[in-house]
Amino acid sequence: MTGQSEPAIVVEDVSKRFRLYKERNESVKAALMRGRRARYDEFWALRGVSLQIPVGATYGLMGVNGSGKSTLLKCIANILRPDTGSISYTGKMAALLELGSGFHPELSGRENVYLNGSILGLSKRELDARFDEIVDFAGVEKFIDQPVKNYSSGMYVRLGFSVAINVDPDILLVDEVLAVGDAAFQEKCSKKFAEFKKNGKTVVIVSHAMASLRQMCDEVAWLASGRVDAVGKPGAIIDRYIDEGHQAVAAEGGGRRWGSGEAQIVKVTMLDASGEVTNQVKTGAPLTIRFEIVADEPVELPVFGITITTVEGTEVWSQNTRDTDFAMDKILGPHVVEWTVPSFKLLPGSYNINASLRDVSRTHVYDFHRDCYPFFVETGKIVERGLVSLGGTWREAGVPASR
Repeated sequence: MTGQSEPAIVVEDVSKRFRLYKERNESVKAALMRGRRARYDEFWALRGVSLQIPVGATYGLMGVNGSGKSTLLKCIANILRPDTGSISYTGKMAALLELGSGFHPELSGRENVYLNGSILGLSKRELDARFDEIVDFAGVEKFIDQPVKNYSSGMYVRLGFSVAINVDPDILLVDEVLAVGDAAFQEKCSKKFAEFKKNGKTVVIVSHAMASLRQMCDEVAWLASGRVDAVGKPGAIIDRYIDEGHQAVAAEGGGRRWGSGEAQIVKVTMLDASGEVTNQVKTGAPLTIRFEIVADEPVELPVFGITITTVEGTEVWSQNTRDTDFAMDKILGPHVVEWTVPSFKLLPGSYNINASLRDVSRTHVYDFHRDCYPFFVETGKIVERGLVSLGGTWREAGVPASR
């Protein structure tokens, strides 16, 4: 940080409310026929948020989906207006908050550079001077005169980010969109952030990538249910965030842990290739999931299960030991069981592990942990889209046979 007394961004007691409509009047006629206004619930995405972001800081906003991170970033960028409180900032601001934000799909990359640059405050002369640098950084030289609707998501992001940083802002706001960039582009971005930092610029990043936040940020704010839970150095805050995410909540009716308890799952951890505990893995890297269990009485033919879901609850993979060639006759006292995969196939995103311990029929549950172990997947060597990495190879196969 630069040590300047005036902060770059001041957020004071900001709250933001949205209306969640149960039914909506689509016309005046519908409203008159119903004889009432459309019904809705109020949802407070932010509640009394106050932050000061220093000049020259790289500042992270973290938290689970729905915690208010992106809403706060949009309020800072003046895309959303807070219902209460105020936000002030010093200097020129640029924001990259959504994939292709500010782009017109029917226009070419070249036309969108000028359109997006003008929206961010650059004159045509300034854009002419910076055009080659923008295109070179984005790596889209061959496609610059093609309509951006034909661009891949990675090309969209690279071009949008390249325009935003070449505005030479005092403050840059970045949402999680950089996660779709390939490894080379992410390396470019890291160097650019370092350059920004050296030049006293302020960067605010929303991300689920804890390793990146830990490495890049001077300070982080942890948001939970629209409120600031903690602010501080990334190491301490991220460690606490991970620890709390790994704790199984066993309160009555909590729905996150249940079972008869004769045998219990004491801990579930993820281990990287060197055997270190982690909650961050790259696509294609080796991974081990370790169960630490204890049985207070003999349990015959125990069955261990793992289910991996997205944070939205979609099941992406599941397996239990009964359906494999692994079996244990009996457990009593403490034990460790591990599941290992040489190449983890999930693509970048946020996921949860559900862990279970059942009898051989799988009808009796000794212990079940639902959504107790969040983890994050980062981009591997090859960029793919979706949920799983299928791999595969490309080859030129000649020309089709004449008919």
